Amino acid sequence: MKDVVIIGAGAVGCFVARYLSAFKLDTLVIERELDVGDATSKANSAIVHSGDDPIPGSNKARFNVEGNRMFPQISDELDVEFEQVGSLNIALSEAQKEKLLVLQERAKENGVPTKMLSHDEVVAIEPNINPEVVAALLCPTAGVVNPFELTAHAMENAVDNGVELRLGESVTDIKKIEGGFLVITDKGQYESKTVVNAAGLFAEEIAKMVEPVEWSIKPRKGEYYVLDHFGKGFVNHVLFPLPSEKGKGILVTMTTAWNYLVGPSSEFVGDKEDLATDTMTLADVKAQASLMVPNIPFREQIRVFAGLRATPSTGDFIIEPSHAYPEFINVAGIESPGLVSSPAIGKYVAEELIAPLLKAERKSDWNPRIKPYTHPLRMNLEERRELIKKNPQYGEIVCNCEKVSMGEIDEVLSRSVPALTIRAVRKRTRAGFGKCQGGFCQSKVLFYMAKKQNRSPLDIEYEKPGSQILRKESK
Repeated sequence: MKDVVIIGAGAVGCFVARYLSAFKLDTLVIERELDVGDATSKANSAIVHSGDDPIPGSNKARFNVEGNRMFPQISDELDVEFEQVGSLNIALSEAQKEKLLVLQERAKENGVPTKMLSHDEVVAIEPNINPEVVAALLCPTAGVVNPFELTAHAMENAVDNGVELRLGESVTDIKKIEGGFLVITDKGQYESKTVVNAAGLFAEEIAKMVEPVEWSIKPRKGEYYVLDHFGKGFVNHVLFPLPSEKGKGILVTMTTAWNYLVGPSSEFVGDKEDLATDTMTLADVKAQASLMVPNIPFREQIRVFAGLRATPSTGDFIIEPSHAYPEFINVAGIESPGLVSSPAIGKYVAEELIAPLLKAERKSDWNPRIKPYTHPLRMNLEERRELIKKNPQYGEIVCNCEKVSMGEIDEVLSRSVPALTIRAVRKRTRAGFGKCQGGFCQSKVLFYMAKKQNRSPLDIEYEKPGSQILRKESK
């Protein structure tokens, strides 16, 4: 019998697993997708929110602020790209400035440092901002993070410390048995003393396998533009409008790769698999963003995408044992600011809910660090020459847009968390994330994956089960 089964390997599930791996527990993670972080955790704004906006006293406020404070250490231990660039909430009128003052008071209650900036101060640090800007609220602890690395590296750390991961496996039922639960999947069944429901958009369905619940999860879609990395400094902070009941609003931000994101929209949809984008919604995103930054170069657009947030009927994160069984823990409704909150949520669930329940002992040899990755683009010319001398694969550029080498692709295919799909390799290396969106490098990645993993090229999938790229051999 397992000690813990975690259902879902998004950011929250990965961090629950990471912190549980510090204890002498037999832990299993089950993920229905073919990669970790392959749903909400991959399609978001990649923001490390400061915690200025959540309602004081809420779970969102607590875990946002705690998570934000953890990120410098987390990014160091897990070798994750993170830049604490700060955020600005923009006021374009005196009436909006009054609302900024209210937001500043809320930030103070949450323990978040802020500074109110005048028109001249804002324009000095953001030269492309709307010249009608009246004021802005600076939150210096906000930042941007690589969300793909965050989830993959957290799970890698967990696996390296003894956690078991099963990908491409869906939970179909859960039954209460003596001493725990029987978790039934489409590929097998597992007995476990405890279960953590971190199933994201499908957390409600998983919870109802155990007992009726008083809350529900609705998918809220956000659509984005992705602009090429045409140059640093177009914006220097994460730029927000004033928050509303729909969320933090349509933002303009850089990423850790210095692409730029514009979005998201915020509309409820009925289908938890609906990731389609539409022209009218994107036109509204463009119009709203242009109010803050009038000269956004949308000609630099390289793609659009949509993500779904798991919006709870409670209006707050649901982090609690079920009413009937303290051994079944729901971690549900983790919408924005879920990404920044995920390390703090994972630590809380592992250390304050599960470990005391199971009377678990800490490991004396737990290693919070992963083996650092090789980052050629962060090296100077001489360091790269030495690297290529030692391993010529790092001199073989596969993705010209993002300057990704075969050595980097080989490295991610050699790690403890498998990269089984083209999308998984993209997320870990950025090969295919550039202007051509994989038009030139995808075939090279596919055939190298097949060779490295001893698989037929016909079996390599793009993302989902059944998404094979090649159909048959030709002459």
